[in-house]
Amino acid sequence: MRAQQGDHIVLAGEQVGQPARDGEIIEVRGADGAPPYVVRWSDGHEGTFFPGPSAVVQPGGERPEGPAPAAGANPVREWQIRVSIFETADDTRARVALVTDSSERTETTGSSHRSPRDPDVPRIGEEVAVARALRHLADRLLDRATHDVEVTTGEHDVDIRPE
Repeated sequence: MRAQQGDHIVLAGEQVGQPARDGEIIEVRGADGAPPYVVRWSDGHEGTFFPGPSAVVQPGGERPEGPAPAAGANPVREWQIRVSIFETADDTRARVALVTDSSERTETTGSSHRSPRDPDVPRIGEEVAVARALRHLADRLLDRATHDVEVTTGEHDVDIRPE
């Protein structure tokens, strides 16, 4: 991970359901933009921070406009999906959390139930529950995009199809 003073950092919650934390990098102590960073968190606290895999750096200042980046270029934004799976007897529940580079977070769930006639293969229940949770997440994002298009353009009955 590389950052510079003025960049923003977003840290996903440690567990599903916990809010994301965000803050501004006010000092870079590592060589060539490497950690550790001194961060002023949005709650006003400051501290030295060594980012883990759930941290996302958002460049500060204006983003360059122009054509899409070439293959292999660094993304402008990174979103992460965190999946937690819970099993109880024949029931499996998956909770999916989308963590964006802002403090916004979207969560959905999916579930599966194993029939007593079916073989006991936990992986199948996990796959079904996670797939259903991801489908719910996709539906929620499409609904949000539809609403945003309607608000932005003033159009009504916008239809964004999942392709």
